[in-house]
Amino acid sequence: MILLVVIASVLIAGVTIYQYKEQSIDYHRDRLERKEEQVKASIDYELLKTTWEVKTENLKYIFKDEIFKIADVHNLNFNIYDLEGNLIRSSKPRFEDDSVSNCLAPEILNGLIRSSNKRYVLKNHVAGESFQSSYTYINDSKFKPIGILNIPYFEDDSFNTTELKEFLMRLAAVYFLMFIIAIVLAYLVSKYITRSLKAVSIKLDQTKLSKRNEKIFLDKPSQEIGDLVDAYNGMVDELEESAVKLARSEREQAWREMAKQVAHEIKNPLTPMRLSVQSFERKFNLEDPEMEKKVSEFSKTLIQQIDTMSSIASAFSSFAQMPAQQNETLNVVKTVKLALDIFNEGCIRFISEKEEIIAKLDRTQLIRVVTNLVKNAIQSIPEDRERKIVVSVFSEGKNVKISVADNGAGISDLNREKVFEPKFTTKTSGMGLGLAMVKNIVESYKGEINFTSVADKGTVFTVTLPRA
Repeated sequence: MILLVVIASVLIAGVTIYQYKEQSIDYHRDRLERKEEQVKASIDYELLKTTWEVKTENLKYIFKDEIFKIADVHNLNFNIYDLEGNLIRSSKPRFEDDSVSNCLAPEILNGLIRSSNKRYVLKNHVAGESFQSSYTYINDSKFKPIGILNIPYFEDDSFNTTELKEFLMRLAAVYFLMFIIAIVLAYLVSKYITRSLKAVSIKLDQTKLSKRNEKIFLDKPSQEIGDLVDAYNGMVDELEESAVKLARSEREQAWREMAKQVAHEIKNPLTPMRLSVQSFERKFNLEDPEMEKKVSEFSKTLIQQIDTMSSIASAFSSFAQMPAQQNETLNVVKTVKLALDIFNEGCIRFISEKEEIIAKLDRTQLIRVVTNLVKNAIQSIPEDRERKIVVSVFSEGKNVKISVADNGAGISDLNREKVFEPKFTTKTSGMGLGLAMVKNIVESYKGEINFTSVADKGTVFTVTLPRA
């Protein structure tokens, strides 16, 4: 709209200037013709009433004084030449002093001869001004040419130029007002048009597979926007259906994997228990003097395997049933120290830049995060290596960060993406239910957990939690 207004204003201004110029040309041409006809009529009248014989040689006598009277009547100077182009009379004072005008140029004479209407107009531009000179024959009563009438004409465009400037100024004022109105209308129209598109854009940005997405409802949208909204709403329905199927599939797959892991880990202690029972059955003898010792060893073996199965069940239960968050304002530094007190390891070193970092968290879950990370660090260190574990607490902006660094075996590139998967294992790599549980707790606070690891050098886990 703005561009159309600007183009229209330029075009109309250009057409207006062109029109004024054409009108000026037509005006001066018509005015010169009228003046020429008037002067010729006066000359013809003088030729009719003169007592001199009407011929070229007598023109200087006929118009000796009459030429000035005619010039005064018409308020116009003019010249009379003979057929050879020599000056006979001029209404201008002292005209004879102008040697250039005393004789007509050959091109003027030739132009008069070749002209169909026996009239020739010469245009000149001097110092930026336009001049015209008309040349026509003076005829006797029998229409025989006896002389040449020359009328110099100065084109005075000052009045037209002033009018043109005034008109262009008014036109500019009108179009300036139209330009402002166009800007306002363009803004309102664009806001109206893009309002629906902006609503669609916001909804598209908010569309997530992991949450329930809202549909778009617009009041009287255009046909195109309505089709777009219908397509989006249809996509939301399909996305929700796909999300439900995907979640169900992921849950089924996760529980399937969990069931395999639990079954595998339960089978591990069952095998030695079975072998122990079978061995005790073969070697059972009441008369054996070492029977009491053998029964004690047998009982000890069974108890160890039962404890292993119990710990597997406890870990699985802890992962499956996460307690609800009970947020409270606590000192993170003090809570982390409390979590480390349960470890009797002299290799654990605690570092904090402050004595107090306040955050709103669940004390029990924070302790669980720290203990699981420290346990994972302890298990990752080989037995033939001196253990070194550093637990750090520090604040960063509106977040509190807890890092646990160890000098263990590190995490291989193949296992990096599987670290937080809910797979139970009793291996000393530390990738069991503990890390999956930690990830669930951290993400429930809209925090994040990440790690850096170097093979055979160690690993650093960093937990970032919002302070409020």
